[in-house]
Amino acid sequence: VQLQASGGGSVQAGDSLRLSCAASGRTFSRYIMGWFRQAQGKEREFVAAVSRNGTTTIYQDFVKGRSTISRDNAKNTVYLQMKSLTPEDTAVYYCAAGGPGPIEYFRNRYNYDYWGQGTQVTVSS
Repeated sequence: VQLQASGGGSVQAGDSLRLSCAASGRTFSRYIMGWFRQAQGKEREFVAAVSRNGTTTIYQDFVKGRSTISRDNAKNTVYLQMKSLTPEDTAVYYCAAGGPGPIEYFRNRYNYDYWGQGTQVTVSS
């Protein structure tokens, strides 16, 4: 599976962004999909994940209530809608594919098999 993330950019605090991650291949629906982020000088951290059929989602506390992860298996795409952005959300955002397993397992970046190249999100105050 090859993953291509897009949708990042430079925004003001309080703005919204929708990130997209397009996957190649016909096996997209077999994978749990996740979003991670990595700020400069920091470890890559979990943001959100969605189950294979899209019915179950999990979030890291710092985005809970501000972000929504979703997927469209017909389009081989996973999305991360983010709102009320703050400068602390500034990071490179990565999508990843993994599976099978319990979705909670995929809070751990080491349990993913494939990664996209990342898209930069910069939030200014």
